[in-house]
Amino acid sequence: MTTARVPSTAVRAASTAVFVSFLLNGFNFASWASRLPAVRDELGMEPEQLGLLLLVASIGSICALPLSGLVVQRLGARRAIITFATVNVAGLLFAALGVALTSLWLVVPALVLFGVGTGVWDSAMNLEGAAVEQALGRAIMPRFHAGFSFGTMAGAGVGAIAAALHASVLAHLSIGLVLSLVGVVVSARWFLPEGTHDAHSDDTDAASSPHAPRRSRLGAWGEPRTLLIGLVVLAAALTEGAANDWVSLAVVDGFGTDHATGAIGFGIFVTAMTAMRLLGTGLLDRWGRIAVLRLSAGLSIVGLLVFGLVPSLVVALVGVVLWGMGAALGFPVGMSAASDDPRRAAPRVAVVATIGYSAFFVGPPLLGMLAQHVGYRQALLAIAVPVVVGLLVLPAARPLPTAAGLAPRDGAAPAGDAGPQDVPRDPRDGTTADPATSVPGRGGPSLEP
Repeated sequence: MTTARVPSTAVRAASTAVFVSFLLNGFNFASWASRLPAVRDELGMEPEQLGLLLLVASIGSICALPLSGLVVQRLGARRAIITFATVNVAGLLFAALGVALTSLWLVVPALVLFGVGTGVWDSAMNLEGAAVEQALGRAIMPRFHAGFSFGTMAGAGVGAIAAALHASVLAHLSIGLVLSLVGVVVSARWFLPEGTHDAHSDDTDAASSPHAPRRSRLGAWGEPRTLLIGLVVLAAALTEGAANDWVSLAVVDGFGTDHATGAIGFGIFVTAMTAMRLLGTGLLDRWGRIAVLRLSAGLSIVGLLVFGLVPSLVVALVGVVLWGMGAALGFPVGMSAASDDPRRAAPRVAVVATIGYSAFFVGPPLLGMLAQHVGYRQALLAIAVPVVVGLLVLPAARPLPTAAGLAPRDGAAPAGDAGPQDVPRDPRDGTTADPATSVPGRGGPSLEP
């Protein structure tokens, strides 16, 4: 098999384009989230009703993600991102219109539409990011996810300005999201050529065929390695999502402070997470995937324990820093691990993303119920349990072997390689013979460290 090679200038341009896509995805999310107080007031909702409304978008994402791999295979990453960024924006604009009309019956289906757009857009941009990462021959996915974090910071800032100017939610989102969509369409022009994502692999062509066997389409759900990577991502998503939802309230109620201090606590978490994502590329290049994921899990556990148990607010905020650093890399590194074989990356990324996003679906209500009995700070200690589980299955995220051998230091790809590697084929059925489809006792790799 010959591997399609992409000029380095094109790869660098694609890297910038993917970063912009992540940034605008985060901007759209934060644009809506930053106006939730206005949404609550306009719709006259009680806190518990608003909590249920927040779950609606998650329902759309969870429904869309299992099929996102097939969608990306059919449309290609570029068209999938443009199409579902449009769905994302349309959903939010209809939701804003529903707020203006005080019509909950319009807001709810609009948020489902927003969730669908977000889910497929997220899966497609992670797949494109993995393709760029493999073309570069080094880990860069954390930097893309840092772009998402920067986007949320920008969206929250613009939302704060709009609120201070008493701009309506509809006016604010109409301007911001239309400009965001233009940015997505323009940046997508610089993505990698579609043929380089799979190096013209027969496997991908077969999987995208309407007559493809069921195993080719949905077989990733039966792969032990893929499911274990999903658990790693689930733990990271719970760690991040719990902070997004509850850390400001935990600071306010746990230490008897004002709302401004609670907002500072959340800001500290986001800043620590963004900084770690910027540092993540260098850490992965130097120490490898597994060592970095172990460090992340350790930081998360220590940070959660410090925040949940110490009586001093200042020390607790140090725990928030450790917590944010620990939460930063699990999701992006898990996406890289799911994409190790480019020819099966789309369905595997869809599976891992679906498992990870389920954290945002079940985490908030479960922690909320627990907090009613033990308080916010102590309830957040429960997040340490899935983090420990994720730590135990981390070896599943080791890079897949290739025809040229394992990638150095668990990195994204062998240094100097401009594209995906050949993966041995199983002579029995012609499918890719990789560890993700192996089971214990049948030739799969050991999951021992």
